Amino acid sequence: MASMREPTFWILTALATRALHGYGVIQEVATLSAGQITLQAGTLYAALDRLTAEGLVEPDREEVVDGRTRRYYRLTRPGAAALEAETERMRRTAATAARRLAERATGMGGPAAQPS
Repeated sequence: MASMREPTFWILTALATRALHGYGVIQEVATLSAGQITLQAGTLYAALDRLTAEGLVEPDREEVVDGRTRRYYRLTRPGAAALEAETERMRRTAATAARRLAERATGMGGPAAQPS
């Protein structure tokens, strides 16, 4: 399986515990990523449309706040499964990198691991 695009990963992660409206997703992603990821509205809504078409998220409800309609989205079961699979892929990738760095630090990585 190919890796998930970073915005997709963060959007699904933001929706993992509760339904959120678009601006709520943007805020949650910024919080969860410790400010490292800033989604733009255009990127978010294009991604939400794609994720809805793929069945990974679905509209939950709509509210009118200050005369504007807010559509809330929630993670679907296939969305949760995709997020779980990507999380496991990332764990394996990080474990491989950590193992290689440990080998390098102990000099067990062979000639290529030795500093020049």
